Amino acid sequence: MKVHMQILIALGLGIKRNWHIFFGIIAGILVGIYLHGHYNTLIANLLTFVGQVFIRLIQMVVIPLVVSAIIIGITSIGDNKQLGKFGTKMVLYYGIITTIAVVIGGALALLIKPGLGAAHYITEHTAASVQASVQTAMTQQQGNILNLFLGFIPSNPLQSFAAGDMVPIIVFVVIFAIALARVGDVNRPIVSFFESVFAATMKITDWIMFFAAPGVFALTASAVSSFGIDIFMSISKYLGVLLIGFAIQMFIVYPLFLKFFSKVSAAMLFSAIAEAMMVAFGTASSSATLPLTIACCEKRGISHKISSFVLPLGATLNFDGTALLQTVAVIFLAQAYGVVLTPFLVIQIGLLAIIASSTCAGIPGAGLITIALILNGMGLSPEQLVAGFAFLFTIERITDMFRTLLNVTSDAVVTAAIADNENEINYDLLNNPAAYEEIA
Repeated sequence: MKVHMQILIALGLGIKRNWHIFFGIIAGILVGIYLHGHYNTLIANLLTFVGQVFIRLIQMVVIPLVVSAIIIGITSIGDNKQLGKFGTKMVLYYGIITTIAVVIGGALALLIKPGLGAAHYITEHTAASVQASVQTAMTQQQGNILNLFLGFIPSNPLQSFAAGDMVPIIVFVVIFAIALARVGDVNRPIVSFFESVFAATMKITDWIMFFAAPGVFALTASAVSSFGIDIFMSISKYLGVLLIGFAIQMFIVYPLFLKFFSKVSAAMLFSAIAEAMMVAFGTASSSATLPLTIACCEKRGISHKISSFVLPLGATLNFDGTALLQTVAVIFLAQAYGVVLTPFLVIQIGLLAIIASSTCAGIPGAGLITIALILNGMGLSPEQLVAGFAFLFTIERITDMFRTLLNVTSDAVVTAAIADNENEINYDLLNNPAAYEEIA
């Protein structure tokens, strides 16, 4: 049986186990379609409220979970050589997957040319202005990339915690955890404290997941009710390019990656993390899905040592789905405004997409927000591309769902590969869905 059919069957088994979440997604789509034609302010506000309650509840535990998981993961490794090996593999694997995603997105966008379908909405004067800006600013804004990396280092960690700036938080916590690992047994009181924090946040996650079905239903219904049919026709190529790219990444790249770098079955891994994949699709938030992703991996065969180290870092720094979306979106805008896409500009867009995606918060809508960094590297600002951005934001919620599904799945794929490399995976459990513990 071909691998994509195995994956679909595995996802089907996951849906059967978690029919309530899947029902929430389907019901949300149907209700959203009805509300689009019969808009009701009271119902719309209620759906928005329920959806936001679910996201806020699960985001509530993200920072304590990330901090405690990284500290426990790094200190449990102990051996600094082993820590360096894990970190090197993680960066290498995430880099490979994200680079492939950018290449796929760029190739499809250049081949299918989705932006041409929206070109007639752009005035000639605006297009000429944008073309001139790109032409004269191609080599400018170089210093912003260095400033971006400088911003990764928190001058005040407490301020980063208060603001919820995940990348500076991660940098500080990783450095702090490595220091704890180096000082030896004297770290036990602090490590024990964070072990308790981790256990408590996982228990809270179990409670929150009882609210998953109504939460996902409300978020999906609210998103679908905001979109009309006509606008999809004008940018159908853009949506089509994204969906094709997402499908190639999901059903071809991930299975091949697992085959080359491990002996993990893609079908069984996808079945094991089915709950996390569906919640990722429904919430469009990889950060909000993180507790569930960790629970799925740990309860179905991947060791805590690997999961607690790789997944939190992946949920903050690895956004291959976002990188693919941003690459397609920027090329879409360039084509709509008549910008000449030279090889150098295409490479620049790809590199900036990788950087921008790594700075993207794991929350709904963040993928399009960080496109500003790519445009800045091209000498543009979102304000110059108002008409083009209107198209992107029209279907932003739908594309957000798919790119988040990709982001969360790739985190688990890399985690499984590293766990296999380090003999930190229980294949008897992973390959036996009948023995899986229920997450919620």
